[in-house]
Amino acid sequence: MRPREEYLDWLRGASLIVVVLWHWAFTILRWTPDGPVPTSPLGFLSGLWILTWLLQVLPVFFYVGGCVHSHSWDRDRENGAWAYIWRHVRHLLVPSLALLGTWVVLGSLAGAVFGLPWMRGVVLLVISPLWFVGVYAVLITLVPLSSWLHRRFDVLVPVWLGGVAMLVDVLRFRYDLPWIGWVNMLVVWWLAHQAGFFHERLTRRTGWALLSGGLFGLAGLVFSGLYPGSMVGVPGDRLSNVGPPTFVLVALLAFQIGFAEVTRPHVERLLRNDLARRIVTAVNAFALPLFLFHSTGMALARTFGYVVLARQISDDRAPDLMWWLQRPLAVLASLVFTVPLIALVGSRRRRPRPRGSSRCGASSRGARRRIPSSRAAGARRVRA
Repeated sequence: MRPREEYLDWLRGASLIVVVLWHWAFTILRWTPDGPVPTSPLGFLSGLWILTWLLQVLPVFFYVGGCVHSHSWDRDRENGAWAYIWRHVRHLLVPSLALLGTWVVLGSLAGAVFGLPWMRGVVLLVISPLWFVGVYAVLITLVPLSSWLHRRFDVLVPVWLGGVAMLVDVLRFRYDLPWIGWVNMLVVWWLAHQAGFFHERLTRRTGWALLSGGLFGLAGLVFSGLYPGSMVGVPGDRLSNVGPPTFVLVALLAFQIGFAEVTRPHVERLLRNDLARRIVTAVNAFALPLFLFHSTGMALARTFGYVVLARQISDDRAPDLMWWLQRPLAVLASLVFTVPLIALVGSRRRRPRPRGSSRCGASSRGARRRIPSSRAAGARRVRA
């Protein structure tokens, strides 16, 4: 049981670190009268989009969330749906709304007092990652429904959600209904979250099947010319696969779940090391404040470089060798300004997670019989 718990923490922590490092290291700002417009090396160098098939890790993050929530709901359902939802949503929304309100107030005051018309663009850039918190909170409110659907309809639920995502794209692109694409902001991420309910049923063989099927799906959809290759938004592309999500992310989800399952034995061997386990535990302990404040820390680092070091705050040139060599410094500067923010609001440490809270207990038709860890390990070896 323990390796499974630590592996889920690894997936969640690794996903978070990839998101934060991507923003810190590869955000390129182009300054306009309305404020900063972000891009990345993907906007300048062709071919790098293939890396986003592994580096766009939000599907994995939602998948792990679904796995953990499926177990926590089974454990806490006797307290009632509303108590469960409020306890988990409050943990997300209170600090997120505090951060949002702070930036809106400060941005409005700075724009009005100093006459800075571009301040609105700055605020929007800093708070833009909070969309994730909003979607995640909605999915938490759906956990009781998701659990019922899982018990009642089992594997049909992700199949139906995937079908709805495909139909939304058909209506969006074939019949020129761009607004309907935003339905997939819920459907696609709900599918990723619902997929986590099946985590305990995955084996190495099904992992290879998902990895292969997802890879074939990605290749077919992207190289058909219907969708862009990048799994993140790139200025200049005719559309984005994430804003709002397209059916391509369904293929990406299958590919990444398969990749995670196939590589799990290697990661679990790594996690036998005490230092590796401590690092994973530390990252997960500060996951939420790190995600919330990493864009604020980056903004402060850029401002410091502009005001104190007289460096350009924006640079829309194609990245050269010097730019690539400076990426560790960009990460370090953002980290230096983010850590005090985390320390300031995180003086009250999170409560220790109850033992087993990262274990997934969902199984076919809602069966909840627990298998001792030694038997479960043997069963996984036999199935693989």
